[in-house]
Amino acid sequence: MKFKVVPEPRPLSFVREAARTLPLVPGTEDDCCARLMADAGLPSRDAAREWLTFLRALGLLAESDGKFYQTRADLTDEDLARAFRERIHGASTVLDALATSKEPLTPAAAYGRVRETIPRWERSRRTDWERVWRERVERILEWAVVLDLATRVEAADEGEDEAPRYRAAE
Repeated sequence: MKFKVVPEPRPLSFVREAARTLPLVPGTEDDCCARLMADAGLPSRDAAREWLTFLRALGLLAESDGKFYQTRADLTDEDLARAFRERIHGASTVLDALATSKEPLTPAAAYGRVRETIPRWERSRRTDWERVWRERVERILEWAVVLDLATRVEAADEGEDEAPRYRAAE
């Protein structure tokens, strides 16, 4: 199963702490969102719901009958990176674009490389699909840095635009 939600990037320490705030015994979505807002400092229920989905994608949280619980899995950083690549919709495509590029890519260039792979149903779903997917690619790149799947490269000289550039991790 692939997950589409990619929240604003945070450090792995936050990811692990957010997962620890969730119940070991299955709890309702409302209860879990309230815990994430209170204990992890997420600003809204919508943000908390995004994090529930993202933590599921990474394998730190499971769902059963509409209730959520910690998986109790002792996942390494490499396990989380692998889950991100395999279970977040678009992540492997963006990471492959980085891996095949000879030069570091800006978010706009990375988007340009993956644009044609965006499914037609995604394009038909909303009128602002390009804006949504540009943001999605940017977040995927930043999460790739957090998960050591990519590195951010500074502009080589002062004449270049200031957009961050990314390359695949070695």
